[in-house]
Amino acid sequence: MGKAGWLVVLRGVNLKINQGDFVAITGPSGSGKSTVMHLIGALDIPSSGRVLLKGIDIHKVREATLAELRSQTIGFVFQQFNLITTFSALENVTLPMELVNVPDADARSRAIELLEMIGLGSRINHKPTELSGGQQQRVAIARALANNPELILADEPTGNLDTKTGLFVMNFLEALNEKGKTIILVTHEVELLKYASRIIYMRDGVIEKEVLNKKEV
Repeated sequence: MGKAGWLVVLRGVNLKINQGDFVAITGPSGSGKSTVMHLIGALDIPSSGRVLLKGIDIHKVREATLAELRSQTIGFVFQQFNLITTFSALENVTLPMELVNVPDADARSRAIELLEMIGLGSRINHKPTELSGGQQQRVAIARALANNPELILADEPTGNLDTKTGLFVMNFLEALNEKGKTIILVTHEVELLKYASRIIYMRDGVIEKEVLNKKEV
């Protein structure tokens, strides 16, 4: 139960994500899946209970320490891309490295490498408004990988994409998982669940069930 006047979003959620997992969290709108993602990503702090990120209780560290832990451990991919519109693709990908004081030359070199890997080597100087939705999402993925995070959090990453580009994004996330990255996918799209090895079904703020999935993609 929450305090008087509080809205209780999650109730009794107990979830452990192991290194190298590919977990899909799914459920209808209002089920609490995005709140779970925000807590895992240390974007929100729980009002009760604990969230441990690499064994660190996010409720007990200063915001500056938490921001550093987040930037070095987690890469975020959102449905709305969340790119800085006045920055080029290269500048968007370079920014996370600048925030952790990577030398400029090294940050630029890695950003170019990532953009080439994602198929945008010829578009590095284009701004988001000069790119298609699919290209913007590729920039967002490259940005998420900038600091070589252990964990990728993808919140409805194909929601604004056509089928072909969505397939590219999911295959790319799967390839990252095969290389050892931990992937957490938040989605309501049933067809995307096949990529995950664990599927968490949520409803009304609780985990309704968990299914281990033998992937057949």
